[in-house]
Amino acid sequence: MSTYPQVDVGVFGGSGFYDLLEDSSSIAVKTPYGDPSDELRIGKIGDKTVAFLPRHGSKHQIPPHMINYRANLCAMNELGAQRIIGPCACGSLRAGIDPGEFVILDQFVDRTTGRKDTFFDGPQVTHVSSADPYCPELRAIAIESCKQTGIDYHSKGTVVTIQGPRFSTRAESEWFASARWEVINMTQYPECYLAHELDMCYCGIALITDYDAGADSADAVSNAEVMKVFAENLSKVKTLLTDMIPHIPCERDACDCKDATANAEM
Repeated sequence: MSTYPQVDVGVFGGSGFYDLLEDSSSIAVKTPYGDPSDELRIGKIGDKTVAFLPRHGSKHQIPPHMINYRANLCAMNELGAQRIIGPCACGSLRAGIDPGEFVILDQFVDRTTGRKDTFFDGPQVTHVSSADPYCPELRAIAIESCKQTGIDYHSKGTVVTIQGPRFSTRAESEWFASARWEVINMTQYPECYLAHELDMCYCGIALITDYDAGADSADAVSNAEVMKVFAENLSKVKTLLTDMIPHIPCERDACDCKDATANAEM
């Protein structure tokens, strides 16, 4: 039995998103995988107890390829969170998916290398299906909240996760766009999949901050522009989460996420 306070929902904050809860307390959580990115802040949104963790650290000191994703997810698991929401900054690979809009992700493509991306390192071999990695129930709630709050959104999209910390070359970006993927990011993998391995529901919400180098844009991506657009739209992220979280039901009856690892052992 965990000695930590228990929460209903966990939220990972992305680039430029280092705070969510106004009245909160901080707690340091120890895990077998090392320290998470920062202390977790615990507070209330509606009737839900929420844990918030900035995935890059509160001072944005951890680059995407150095994030201890396993510790972050394990810490949320220690707090009892069964649902995880992961807003993140993303570049657009498609005309018509524009800066300031949201994409409610339904698929990922992994183009990272060398990241610690599983809890199952043996000796028991375990193969977990990731055919549908994003929770359909949380996705539906996020879409409805976008409608209710007037946020411009796309109801589905594939994110290709690159290693970072560099941005793509034009050739790479054109390649990703030719594959018909919608957005690009550096943190959705393995964060989303590790939640899956812990039988958690995960919802990825992409805030579009720029057009990637190979999309319909003459300008190369710059970190300054990414952060500028994210800052301008940060209030929309908070509005969406504030509307979405109280509508999450207590019981997980509308998805199969809680059974992701069932029968996965060899």
